[in-house]
Amino acid sequence: MLLYISFFIVISLFVYSMLTFKTEKTARRRKRIDAYFTNMSITEENEEDPSFSERVLTPLWRSIKLKYQRKWNKEKASKLEIKLLQAGQPFGLSPVEFKIVQRILLFFFPLIGWGYALLLNSDLSLRILLSLLGIAAALVLPKYYLKTKAAKRSKLAVKELPDTLDLLTISLEGGLGFDSALSKVVSKKKGVLSEEFKRCLEEIRLGKTRKEALNAINDRLYSEELQSLVYNIVQAEKLGVGMVKVLRVQTEDIREQRRQRAEEAAMKAPIKMMFPLVLFIFPTLFIILLGPAILQFMDAF
Repeated sequence: MLLYISFFIVISLFVYSMLTFKTEKTARRRKRIDAYFTNMSITEENEEDPSFSERVLTPLWRSIKLKYQRKWNKEKASKLEIKLLQAGQPFGLSPVEFKIVQRILLFFFPLIGWGYALLLNSDLSLRILLSLLGIAAALVLPKYYLKTKAAKRSKLAVKELPDTLDLLTISLEGGLGFDSALSKVVSKKKGVLSEEFKRCLEEIRLGKTRKEALNAINDRLYSEELQSLVYNIVQAEKLGVGMVKVLRVQTEDIREQRRQRAEEAAMKAPIKMMFPLVLFIFPTLFIILLGPAILQFMDAF
């Protein structure tokens, strides 16, 4: 009797497991089919209903860039590309896109000046003057922006240079090679100089020589300290001189130059303070000190 009961229980469990497995398999299949058709419907909806920018603005912008790129001189494009790289490539603009933006500003700035003159109800001469000022601003401001941005990046790079060289020297003393030490420094330190060294390592991995990759940094960051560092590293590699010794000497020179620049700025401070003193502070002191005496003198006569 016990044997029959055990057999019945085993058969029941087996049938139940087969039915459950089949049900779960069907549910899983149905879920996959629903997910597939849901993704298909989403992609079909996206394909059937693209946005206005995808339909109109993006193709128009691409066609304008292609037409402008065909007419533009390659030598001017390469010079502008160097300036954009020195400025850190603001807003991710390529040389063609930067020139197109400058042409757009040449249209909008005079229009804004003309509209402002209309709001003031001014005569024709003032409208023409404001339009010409708008044209001058559209020509000068983008170049001035690139120049100031490049100078700011160079100053930040020079400021970060001694600490970066210290980390690089410690990594080399720890037994790493130059590329491995540079990669370690880039991973541990953030900033303008680290980004440039990271780009240098990527160019080396893509097949450039170390000399070419390091010299390319001088094109993107203009500073005498960085040029001297790159020159010394290249010469040390060429002549087989110890890199650690070269970097130590270079770090001391850079810190000495920074100290000299700080002393020079401190020496110039009194001369720069003389002009606001003479123009703003001394006249106020004269009014406060001599004013009552002058008033009494005027009352006496």
